[in-house]
Amino acid sequence: MRNVFIILPCLFWLTVVHAANLKPIQELEQFLASVKSLTAQFEQQVIDEHGRVSQRSQGKFYLQRPGQFRWNYDTPFKQEIVSDGDKVWFYDPDLEQVTVKSVSQALGSAPALLLSGKVKLSERFIIQSQGRDGDVSWVELAPKSEDDVFKSLKVELKKGQLEWMEMADNFGQLTRIHFQNLKKNRPLSKDIFKFSPPPGVDVFEG
Repeated sequence: MRNVFIILPCLFWLTVVHAANLKPIQELEQFLASVKSLTAQFEQQVIDEHGRVSQRSQGKFYLQRPGQFRWNYDTPFKQEIVSDGDKVWFYDPDLEQVTVKSVSQALGSAPALLLSGKVKLSERFIIQSQGRDGDVSWVELAPKSEDDVFKSLKVELKKGQLEWMEMADNFGQLTRIHFQNLKKNRPLSKDIFKFSPPPGVDVFEG
């Protein structure tokens, strides 16, 4: 299966305190605390251990808390990652293959855990502020468990909105995702988070 990672969106809480007056960690916590649903366009880059871009992809992301999400990869290859809150389906049309995992398996070692609403940040991550420049702030999260496949996850917020996420894994690889046209708390159809394997594809239980 091609190199993808789940990663799923974050949240914004209306407050009388402007984001610029908040510390980066507080800003992230407020964003994560209030989004009920999220949609965004995304651009993803995978950078190898030599600093070369090995993969570029684009698509659309949908989130419905808790635990429901969909990543539709449109270019350069079609791919779908869909969670109904209990199971996650990884569908590769070119390979005619679907891999199914439980949400706990799929999120246990992935940045999507940050956005899923399943755990508190402080329970799973060591959180550090990376500072602020104008209306842009950065936060780094490192997993407490040595079993996670990534070393760190950096989040960039602009005016209190999710802008970038960057994951460094244990193999020297970086995955960067740029979120665009982000829309929060709009009604989403339940059908977005349903998936039925197409006829004839191979289905593997993870």
